Amino acid sequence: MTAAIYRQLFAETLASAFLLAAVVGSGIMAERLASGNVALALLGNTIPTGAALVVLILIFGPVSGAHMNPAVTLAFAARRELPWRDVAPYIGAQLAGAILGVIAAHAMFDLPILQMSEKTRSGAGQWFSEAVATFGLGLTIFGCLANARAALPYAVGLYITAAYWFTASTSFANPAVTVARALSDTFSGIAPASVMPFVTAQLVGVGAAVAAARVLWTKVS
Repeated sequence: MTAAIYRQLFAETLASAFLLAAVVGSGIMAERLASGNVALALLGNTIPTGAALVVLILIFGPVSGAHMNPAVTLAFAARRELPWRDVAPYIGAQLAGAILGVIAAHAMFDLPILQMSEKTRSGAGQWFSEAVATFGLGLTIFGCLANARAALPYAVGLYITAAYWFTASTSFANPAVTVARALSDTFSGIAPASVMPFVTAQLVGVGAAVAAARVLWTKVS
Protein backbone atom coordinates (compact mmCIF):
# COMPACT_ATOMS: atom_id res chain seq x y z
CA MET A 1 0.00 0.00 0.00
CA THR A 2 1.11 3.57 -0.68
CA ALA A 3 1.88 6.29 1.84
CA ALA A 4 -1.35 8.00 0.80
CA ILE A 5 -3.55 5.03 1.76
CA TYR A 6 -1.85 4.74 5.15
CA ARG A 7 -2.65 8.40 5.77
CA GLN A 8 -6.25 7.80 4.72
CA LEU A 9 -6.60 4.78 7.00
CA PHE A 10 -5.14 6.74 9.91
CA ALA A 11 -7.68 9.49 9.24
CA GLU A 12 -10.56 6.98 9.11
CA THR A 13 -9.41 5.41 12.37
CA LEU A 14 -9.14 8.74 14.18
CA ALA A 15 -12.41 10.08 12.78
CA SER A 16 -14.32 6.92 13.72
CA ALA A 17 -12.81 6.94 17.19
CA PHE A 18 -13.86 10.53 17.84
CA LEU A 19 -17.32 9.86 16.42
CA LEU A 20 -17.95 6.96 18.80
CA ALA A 21 -16.43 8.83 21.72
CA ALA A 22 -18.96 11.57 20.98
CA VAL A 23 -21.90 9.17 20.55
CA VAL A 24 -21.23 7.03 23.62
CA GLY A 25 -19.72 9.73 25.81
CA SER A 26 -22.56 12.18 25.24
CA GLY A 27 -25.04 9.36 25.89
CA ILE A 28 -23.43 8.62 29.24
CA MET A 29 -23.30 12.29 30.24
CA ALA A 30 -26.85 12.92 29.05
CA GLU A 31 -28.27 9.99 30.99
CA ARG A 32 -26.47 11.08 34.16
CA LEU A 33 -27.74 14.64 33.93
CA ALA A 34 -31.29 14.02 32.67
CA SER A 35 -32.65 12.66 35.97
CA GLY A 36 -34.61 9.93 34.23
CA ASN A 37 -36.04 12.15 31.48
CA VAL A 38 -35.38 9.99 28.40
CA ALA A 39 -36.36 12.71 25.93
CA LEU A 40 -33.88 15.12 27.50
CA ALA A 41 -31.20 12.42 27.52
CA LEU A 42 -31.79 11.72 23.84
CA LEU A 43 -31.51 15.43 23.06
CA GLY A 44 -28.25 15.54 24.99
CA ASN A 45 -27.02 12.61 22.92
CA THR A 46 -28.24 14.00 19.60
CA ILE A 47 -26.74 17.49 19.52
CA PRO A 48 -23.12 16.50 20.29
CA THR A 49 -23.28 13.69 17.73
CA GLY A 50 -24.48 16.00 14.95
CA ALA A 51 -21.97 18.68 15.92
CA ALA A 52 -19.10 16.19 16.04
CA LEU A 53 -19.97 14.92 12.56
CA VAL A 54 -19.66 18.43 11.11
CA VAL A 55 -16.23 18.93 12.66
CA LEU A 56 -14.93 15.48 11.76
CA ILE A 57 -15.98 15.77 8.12
CA LEU A 58 -14.43 19.23 7.87
CA ILE A 59 -11.05 18.15 9.23
CA PHE A 60 -10.74 14.59 7.91
CA GLY A 61 -12.74 14.92 4.69
CA PRO A 62 -9.81 16.32 2.69
CA VAL A 63 -7.64 13.37 3.79
CA SER A 64 -9.85 10.28 3.48
CA GLY A 65 -13.33 11.51 2.63
CA ALA A 66 -14.27 11.08 6.31
CA HIS A 67 -16.54 8.14 5.59
CA MET A 68 -16.45 6.74 9.15
CA ASN A 69 -19.03 4.30 7.83
CA PRO A 70 -18.64 0.99 5.97
CA ALA A 71 -21.97 1.57 4.20
CA VAL A 72 -20.69 4.87 2.81
CA THR A 73 -17.39 3.27 1.79
CA LEU A 74 -19.22 0.49 -0.07
CA ALA A 75 -21.43 3.09 -1.74
CA PHE A 76 -18.45 5.09 -2.98
CA ALA A 77 -16.88 1.90 -4.33
CA ALA A 78 -20.13 0.99 -6.09
CA ARG A 79 -20.11 4.48 -7.65
CA ARG A 80 -16.49 3.90 -8.76
CA GLU A 81 -15.30 6.79 -6.62
CA LEU A 82 -13.14 4.57 -4.39
CA PRO A 83 -11.02 1.61 -5.59
CA TRP A 84 -12.47 -1.72 -4.46
CA ARG A 85 -9.00 -2.68 -3.18
CA ASP A 86 -9.32 0.07 -0.55
CA VAL A 87 -12.71 -1.05 0.77
CA ALA A 88 -11.55 -3.74 3.20
CA PRO A 89 -8.76 -1.58 4.70
CA TYR A 90 -11.17 1.36 5.07
CA ILE A 91 -13.77 -0.80 6.83
CA GLY A 92 -11.12 -2.34 9.08
CA ALA A 93 -9.91 1.13 10.07
CA GLN A 94 -13.47 2.30 10.74
CA LEU A 95 -14.26 -0.70 12.94
CA ALA A 96 -10.99 -0.41 14.86
CA GLY A 97 -11.45 3.32 15.38
CA ALA A 98 -15.06 2.92 16.47
CA ILE A 99 -14.13 0.34 19.09
CA LEU A 100 -11.29 2.56 20.34
CA GLY A 101 -13.77 5.43 20.65
CA VAL A 102 -16.08 3.32 22.81
CA ILE A 103 -13.16 2.31 25.02
CA ALA A 104 -12.13 5.98 25.35
CA ALA A 105 -15.65 6.98 26.36
CA HIS A 106 -15.76 4.31 29.06
CA ALA A 107 -12.37 5.40 30.36
CA MET A 108 -13.39 9.07 30.49
CA PHE A 109 -16.42 8.24 32.63
CA ASP A 110 -14.64 5.68 34.86
CA LEU A 111 -16.73 2.79 33.57
CA PRO A 112 -15.56 -0.78 32.95
CA ILE A 113 -13.59 -0.73 29.70
CA LEU A 114 -14.95 -4.02 28.39
CA GLN A 115 -18.73 -4.25 28.27
CA MET A 116 -21.48 -5.93 26.30
CA SER A 117 -24.78 -4.17 25.80
CA GLU A 118 -28.00 -5.73 27.03
CA LYS A 119 -30.26 -3.20 25.26
CA THR A 120 -32.34 -5.09 22.70
CA ARG A 121 -33.33 -3.07 19.65
CA SER A 122 -35.48 -5.26 17.45
CA GLY A 123 -38.63 -5.44 15.36
CA ALA A 124 -39.77 -4.53 11.86
CA GLY A 125 -40.18 -0.85 12.72
CA GLN A 126 -36.59 -0.56 13.96
CA TRP A 127 -35.18 -2.40 10.94
CA PHE A 128 -37.21 -0.31 8.50
CA SER A 129 -36.05 2.80 10.38
CA GLU A 130 -32.43 1.83 9.81
CA ALA A 131 -33.03 1.33 6.10
CA VAL A 132 -34.76 4.72 5.88
CA ALA A 133 -32.08 6.45 7.96
CA THR A 134 -29.24 5.09 5.84
CA PHE A 135 -31.11 5.79 2.60
CA GLY A 136 -31.53 9.41 3.69
CA LEU A 137 -27.90 9.68 4.72
CA GLY A 138 -26.82 8.40 1.30
CA LEU A 139 -29.08 10.89 -0.47
CA THR A 140 -27.70 13.69 1.70
CA ILE A 141 -24.12 12.82 0.76
CA PHE A 142 -24.69 12.25 -2.95
CA GLY A 143 -26.99 15.22 -3.33
CA CYS A 144 -24.47 17.54 -1.74
CA LEU A 145 -21.65 16.12 -3.87
CA ALA A 146 -23.74 16.83 -6.96
CA ASN A 147 -25.05 20.27 -6.04
CA ALA A 148 -23.55 21.75 -2.87
CA ARG A 149 -20.22 20.12 -2.05
CA ALA A 150 -19.18 22.79 0.48
CA ALA A 151 -22.36 22.22 2.47
CA LEU A 152 -21.82 18.48 2.89
CA PRO A 153 -20.39 18.50 6.46
CA TYR A 154 -23.24 20.65 7.72
CA ALA A 155 -25.88 18.70 5.81
CA VAL A 156 -24.71 15.36 7.20
CA GLY A 157 -24.58 16.70 10.76
CA LEU A 158 -28.04 18.20 10.44
CA TYR A 159 -29.49 15.10 8.81
CA ILE A 160 -28.24 12.77 11.55
CA THR A 161 -29.45 15.23 14.20
CA ALA A 162 -32.92 15.12 12.65
CA ALA A 163 -32.89 11.37 12.01
CA TYR A 164 -32.20 10.67 15.69
CA TRP A 165 -35.73 11.97 16.26
CA PHE A 166 -37.78 10.91 13.26
CA THR A 167 -36.66 7.25 13.19
CA ALA A 168 -37.72 4.62 15.71
CA SER A 169 -34.16 3.31 15.89
CA THR A 170 -32.57 6.73 16.58
CA SER A 171 -30.66 6.43 13.29
CA PHE A 172 -27.50 4.38 13.73
CA ALA A 173 -27.16 4.38 9.90
CA ASN A 174 -23.63 3.00 10.16
CA PRO A 175 -22.42 -0.62 10.52
CA ALA A 176 -19.22 0.38 12.37
CA VAL A 177 -21.21 2.47 14.84
CA THR A 178 -23.64 -0.41 15.32
CA VAL A 179 -20.90 -2.98 16.04
CA ALA A 180 -19.05 -0.65 18.40
CA ARG A 181 -22.19 0.33 20.33
CA ALA A 182 -22.77 -3.36 21.08
CA LEU A 183 -19.67 -3.07 23.27
CA SER A 184 -21.20 -0.42 25.54
CA ASP A 185 -23.91 -1.23 28.08
CA THR A 186 -24.85 2.44 28.35
CA PHE A 187 -27.53 4.76 26.99
CA SER A 188 -26.27 4.31 23.41
CA GLY A 189 -25.84 0.56 23.48
CA ILE A 190 -27.35 -2.16 21.32
CA ALA A 191 -27.43 -5.86 22.20
CA PRO A 192 -25.12 -8.01 20.04
CA ALA A 193 -28.09 -10.10 18.87
CA SER A 194 -29.63 -6.93 17.39
CA VAL A 195 -26.55 -5.96 15.37
CA MET A 196 -26.87 -8.08 12.23
CA PRO A 197 -30.47 -7.10 11.39
CA PHE A 198 -29.50 -3.44 11.82
CA VAL A 199 -26.43 -3.82 9.58
CA THR A 200 -28.45 -5.66 6.94
CA ALA A 201 -31.06 -2.90 6.91
CA GLN A 202 -28.34 -0.25 6.64
CA LEU A 203 -26.80 -1.96 3.62
CA VAL A 204 -30.21 -2.21 1.96
CA GLY A 205 -30.78 1.48 2.62
CA VAL A 206 -27.46 2.64 1.21
CA GLY A 207 -27.89 0.40 -1.84
CA ALA A 208 -31.23 2.07 -2.51
CA ALA A 209 -29.56 5.47 -2.11
CA VAL A 210 -26.91 4.61 -4.72
CA ALA A 211 -29.65 3.58 -7.16
CA ALA A 212 -31.75 6.68 -6.46
CA ALA A 213 -28.73 8.97 -6.83
CA ARG A 214 -28.08 7.58 -10.31
CA VAL A 215 -31.58 8.63 -11.32
CA LEU A 216 -31.57 11.97 -9.57
CA TRP A 217 -28.11 13.33 -10.31
CA THR A 218 -26.84 11.68 -13.48
CA LYS A 219 -26.59 14.21 -16.28
CA VAL A 220 -28.88 13.48 -19.20
CA SER A 221 -28.45 14.80 -22.72
